[in-house]
Amino acid sequence: MKNKLIEAIIKRRSIYGLKNGSPIIDHDLKEILSIVLTNVPSAFNSQSARFVLLLNENHRKLWDITKEVLRAKLTDNRMKATEEKIDTAFASGYGTILFFEDQEVIEKLQAQFPGYADNFPVWSAHSAGMHQFVVWTMLADVGLGASLQHYNPLIDERVKNEWNINPKWKLIAQMPFGMPTAEPGKKEVNPLDTRLLIFE
Repeated sequence: MKNKLIEAIIKRRSIYGLKNGSPIIDHDLKEILSIVLTNVPSAFNSQSARFVLLLNENHRKLWDITKEVLRAKLTDNRMKATEEKIDTAFASGYGTILFFEDQEVIEKLQAQFPGYADNFPVWSAHSAGMHQFVVWTMLADVGLGASLQHYNPLIDERVKNEWNINPKWKLIAQMPFGMPTAEPGKKEVNPLDTRLLIFE
């Protein structure tokens, strides 16, 4: 079976070699993010996903902040390897998308539907994952490499202060992207017969 969506899904991989460039203009990046925010589902149509697109100096500032925070926590040897990865796989790219979930939306739903209160954070995580996957796939489809990073909660406070982010927005993930400089590594795939059950 072949179609463009399947091809894009297959193309989406973790790319750890990036350079500063993009095959599309910034307006098209904004359009991709707008399409995702408008069309990816969320529980009770809560629309709790929030994106922040960092480009140019803002993009580089994020990774400078990340390195500053990590230097206070890692040994010199570990920091050297970490810094090299940040410089060549994240900061070296064209931009970074920050994924947030608005906790105020979730708290309002918990108050409105107390019987489901414990479920709303879980459903929020489900929706966040869908948003990340669709953005990632759309970036791959236009020729951009990306990966998904999780330096939260270590960098949360610095990020919110630097860009004046609503304190109710919870940082979920960071997606650096840019022009790929290397092919993705080989992906090990576990046997499908242990993961897919079909009853006919």
